[in-house]
Amino acid sequence: MKALFDQVSTESSKLVTKKYSTSFSLAVNMLSPKIRTAIYNIYGFVRFADEIVDSFHAYNKEKLILKFEKDYYEALEDGISLNPILNAFQQTVFKYQITDDLVQAFLKSMKADLYKSEYKTKAEYDEYIYGSADVVGLMCLKVFVNGDHDKYEELKSAAMRLGSAFQKVNFLRDLKDDVENLDRSYFPNINLKELDNQSKEMIIKEIEEDFDVAFKEGILKLPVEAKFGVYMAYRYYKRLLRKLKRTPSSEIMETRIRISNTMKINLLARSFVKYKLNLI
Repeated sequence: MKALFDQVSTESSKLVTKKYSTSFSLAVNMLSPKIRTAIYNIYGFVRFADEIVDSFHAYNKEKLILKFEKDYYEALEDGISLNPILNAFQQTVFKYQITDDLVQAFLKSMKADLYKSEYKTKAEYDEYIYGSADVVGLMCLKVFVNGDHDKYEELKSAAMRLGSAFQKVNFLRDLKDDVENLDRSYFPNINLKELDNQSKEMIIKEIEEDFDVAFKEGILKLPVEAKFGVYMAYRYYKRLLRKLKRTPSSEIMETRIRISNTMKINLLARSFVKYKLNLI
């Protein structure tokens, strides 16, 4: 019956992905069936940690994230957890040899959200993004290359740039909530409460550079099992960035910019055509 419990665990991670992010779920569904489960398992773990620090305001968030961390390491040691999300993740960590430095960097950034509200230097900003986004890209890359160390090293930098781009787009998209509700300011030396067009354009230029490197040096070189799914996520975030670029800075602080479901399907169809024509 352990196999049934493991199936329930992976289905739980899949459900978390679908409920929390229709866009990411759509992209994962474009991956090869051989690796989808592992990516769902990674997402389930990082999503729950993020929810603890961002959403559970009526509870002791520090106690919850520390317990989540402790329970993960017990799961890793025991090879099982009664928390289905942790049970699924620890199996993926073991199977794909996801190194502990990646998990630790991620948890460090999550815990920073409990007490740090402003990033005043680029070094602080880069460290937070590395832990909150880059290492998630590296966890996924471990799955994509399936033990090919040379391929991992070749694509490592590009995977980090893609993770950074995704996170920075999220920062811009969620600016209103971060500033007004969570009292956080991630971009250093920028007054986000009075974001001007010059500052917005500087941020967007930085993101575009990340995307350019990630596409040319990473996505195009990914194994076939992963290429289309990652390309789909890239196209979605590029479209979101384009919409943010067209939106006046004052409006970004007033609303959360979204991509409609119709546009998501349109992006999927057009991306699939390009993929089938070997244009990526």
